[in-house]
Amino acid sequence: MQSTNPKQLRAELKDYLDLAAKEPIRIQRRAGDSFILLKEVAYEEMQQEILSLQRRLLGMSEVISEQTKEYKIGDRTRLNRLAKKK
Repeated sequence: MQSTNPKQLRAELKDYLDLAAKEPIRIQRRAGDSFILLKEVAYEEMQQEILSLQRRLLGMSEVISEQTKEYKIGDRTRLNRLAKKK
């Protein structure tokens, strides 16, 4: 990951945007604050991965706390929520 400061980023914005298409760029202020510049697609992929991991964690916590429900073969009651309402 490349690093830069805000002054250099402003001076070479186009070059940094082209580079950010390939890899994230760390922008660090003198005060110590850091920011990451990355492609929007990469950000969206990270958001989707976080959502997926949260769902898995929720499912695992339900299994651990025994809040899951066992369905018997042929039991179609779990499909009731998908039926069209008349």
